Amino acid sequence: MSTTAACTPATRVTRSLLGYGVIAGPIYVVVSLVQALTREGFDLSRHAWSLLANGELGWIQIANFVVAGLMTVAGAVGLRRALSPGKARTWAPALLGAYGVSLIGAGVFRADPAQGFPVGTPETTTVSWHGALHFAVGGLGFACLIAACFVLAGRFSRTGRRDLAWFSRITGVAFLAGFVGIASGSHGPTTLAFVAAVLLVWAWVSTVSVHFYRTTNS
Repeated sequence: MSTTAACTPATRVTRSLLGYGVIAGPIYVVVSLVQALTREGFDLSRHAWSLLANGELGWIQIANFVVAGLMTVAGAVGLRRALSPGKARTWAPALLGAYGVSLIGAGVFRADPAQGFPVGTPETTTVSWHGALHFAVGGLGFACLIAACFVLAGRFSRTGRRDLAWFSRITGVAFLAGFVGIASGSHGPTTLAFVAAVLLVWAWVSTVSVHFYRTTNS
């Protein structure tokens, strides 16, 4: 890549957008984990991170969802600008952007208190309209993110990046398995496995964003 290409205004805009894709995951994960480890009554082996949106400090997780979603959408725009014309350019940014929108929706439509969190909440609670929408937008977003993994896996395979192709496939399969596990309603190892899947998929988003940040020349 030439120095001239690297310094064009278009390249700077594309890289700036991709930069949001790089940092979205680390910020979301750090903010979520700090809360999970410090908020009274929260158990990482039982409670989904969405429950952190409840209680007096719930605004932190709500803001975390919205900010991570906006950064993911920005990263998706950068991805579209960086990709060459083809199926991947058509679908991957749209799918990743849809996941970003679902994160915003997850913040707007707060999950219901449940499983004893916040402290004093009954183990079993009634699902509200906003709780139902939280699950709906989250499930749709997860499906889009999984699909994005496989779309980009095909693109990386065609361009000779077998390492990124396999990383994308493994991430897609692992996140799908984690999502199915947590959706089944089981806890303990299943919840922790989903946390691991979330860490993996955010690492994938950051890795993909870094890759196109380094290779974009338009």
